[in-house]
Parts: sequence; C-alpha cells; structure tokens
Amino acid sequence: MFDQIEETAAFLRDKGIESPETGIILGTGLGNSFVEHIETLVTIPYSDIPYFPLSTVEFHKGKLIYGQLGGKNILAMQGRFHYYEGYSLKEITFPVRVMKILGVSNLLISNAAGNLRGEWSKGELMLLDDHIDLLPDNPLRGMNDERLGVRFPDMSAPYSPDINQKLERIAGEMSITLRKGVYAAMSGPNLETRAEYRYLQRIGADAIGMSTVPEVIVANHMKLPCAAISVLTDDCDPDNIQPANIEEIIAIAGEAEKDLTALFIELIKML
Repeated sequence: MFDQIEETAAFLRDKGIESPETGIILGTGLGNSFVEHIETLVTIPYSDIPYFPLSTVEFHKGKLIYGQLGGKNILAMQGRFHYYEGYSLKEITFPVRVMKILGVSNLLISNAAGNLRGEWSKGELMLLDDHIDLLPDNPLRGMNDERLGVRFPDMSAPYSPDINQKLERIAGEMSITLRKGVYAAMSGPNLETRAEYRYLQRIGADAIGMSTVPEVIVANHMKLPCAAISVLTDDCDPDNIQPANIEEIIAIAGEAEKDLTALFIELIKML
C-alpha cells in the first residue's frame, strides 16, 4: 500500500497540489457552503485519482479540492466513502494516508449524525470528544507497515485536545451551540432499531453515524492530529421513534452548515 500512497501523492503534486497544511473531510449534506469560501486552485474528481474509491452516495460530490482559505493551503474532500458502499476500511482511509504524505499537519472531519440525547436538538453541532467503534472491521487489520505507523497505536485521546479547545473557544466567541460527546460508528446503510438505540444510549453514545471513526483511527496511526464535528440531523428517541426522512436529514445538514463553516474557517486561521 505504501507504494500506492506514494504514487497517488506524486500524481497530485504533478497536478499542482503543494504543501497543504490542513486536510478536511466533508460529510453527508455538507460541503457546498464551505467550498464557496475556498480560493480554489485545483479541483480533481475522485475518478481521476489513482487508487481513490468513487463516492456512490448521491449527496457526496466526489471531488478533491486544493486551495487557500484564511491564508492557509487546504486540501478538502467534498464527499467521503463509507463501509456500506462495499469498500474495505483500508480503501476508505486511503485518502487520509495520502494527505499525510502530502504534508497535511491537521485533519478536520464533519459528518451527519443521529442525536441520542433527549435534551439536545436537531440542527445543533456536536464536537467529538471520543468514539465507540462498532464497525465489523478495522483499517489497521493485517500486516503493519512501520513507515505508516506503529503496530499498536494509542487511542487514549483520538481527537486532538488542542484543536478541540480551540473549537470550543471559537464557538463560545461566536455564540454557536457546540455540544461535546461520544460518537458511535455503525456499518449501515439501514438506520437502527429501537432496541439498538437503547443499547447505544446505555453504552455511552451521544450520537450515531456511519463514518469518521476509520479515518480517525488511521489519522492516529500516522500521528496526524484530528478533530471532528457532527451535525445532529435526526432524533433517535427509542420511545418516540419516527420513520427516517432522508430529505429532511439532508436539509437540516445544509441549514447547520453555516455554523460548521464558520467554526472551521476561524479554526483554520489559527492552525
């Protein structure tokens, strides 16, 4: 895999992607507003990038965008990959490894998530403080390449305390509600049953989604500081469960994106 990572990085350098400082993964229903703030220098469809998977979800654009924001070079994935699309976790996390090899020193991640806390509301943001990995595989399974990271990476603080503190301070200064909690990753694509929601609440999850954790594991493996924010797009109350409305979920994500964009823009200036 190391040779493939190097080949992909070389391809992207040839396309004009030089010394990106911050990498960004934009999740479901997110990215349109944020991308408008980027002074775009290079845009490449995933289909043109060696060894990149293709995003098969209609709400994901499938483009790698390189440019400047706040005076910093950034590399943004407009659309991500999921286990439920049929990809291995190694394939899903391949772009994170490429970002690190290209020089990215911080990784920011966003996602849409279900809200498991009754006192929180749809449309609010949650800063990931920790996670519970309930996916049936691990991106580090198999032979370990010491050039990428150690065999047994520590996960005592998977989300950078320094970046999280900055985000909380920015949110306070901008009067943006930023909850903090634990994200549980499920395989999907089906949403969960009432019993599963109760189980997730009992094991300590505050929000639930189908992404992010594999990328965070690989970022930690490569010693790439990262932070992640969930947009809470639907309420997962097992005692008052409602049928999922995907169009509503995407709409809520789109409405909340302005606050997420504001947080990320201010943070990038500080990194």
